[in-house]
Amino acid sequence: MGNIHTVGPNESLVVSGGCCGSTKKLLVVGGWSWAWWLVTDVQRLSLQVMTLSPRCESVETSQGVPLTVTGVAQCKVMTEKEFLTIAAEQFLGKSVDHIKSVILQTLEGHLRAILGTLTVEEVYRDRDQFASLVREVATPDVGRMGIEILSFTIKDVYDNVEYLASLGKARTAAVKRDANVGVAQAERDAGIREAECEKSAMDVKYGANTKIEDSHRLFLLQKAQFDSEVNSKKAEAQLSYELQAAKM
Repeated sequence: MGNIHTVGPNESLVVSGGCCGSTKKLLVVGGWSWAWWLVTDVQRLSLQVMTLSPRCESVETSQGVPLTVTGVAQCKVMTEKEFLTIAAEQFLGKSVDHIKSVILQTLEGHLRAILGTLTVEEVYRDRDQFASLVREVATPDVGRMGIEILSFTIKDVYDNVEYLASLGKARTAAVKRDANVGVAQAERDAGIREAECEKSAMDVKYGANTKIEDSHRLFLLQKAQFDSEVNSKKAEAQLSYELQAAKM
């Protein structure tokens, strides 16, 4: 006689034992299995996502500055048969808290080791890169336990020696300095453009005045020429009149 055991998608059914002293294990995810009374051993392994909060306190960076770093990791047992078998061997019969504790110690160990190779500036300025490095290094170790790291992020970074505060002030001062330099450059460029515009306006005005003067001078020359021709004609007419009058 026996029972039918069912299991949902977030849990694995591990059935071991059987007739003739079999040691083979049957792994069932999201299904059912038959178990013989007093002969078959049935255990369950959680496949739910586990949220962990690795934390390293006062770990010295490569510069000797002690930092406290906290992160958030999402992990779960892999469902592929090979890795599920490994996870069953490692954690079958263990509580979820025990599994989380083992993974947490592994993550914190890698977090502490990598933190000691970086500078405070590298941790402070690029947390995503820091988190990616921790995840990359820790993945093989937790993978050998049949565990997958779904995500890993750095939640907080702080220190008790005000190094980060000083770094922040320095960054603020640098931003203000760059802003002032930018304003000065903008004002300089605006002054240059204004001077160029004034020069262009003066060039246009000078050109216009030159054309006016040229036109006026040409007018005077033409008027003088016209007046000369008129006076010449008048003189000729007057002379002709006087000659005619003399003849008469």
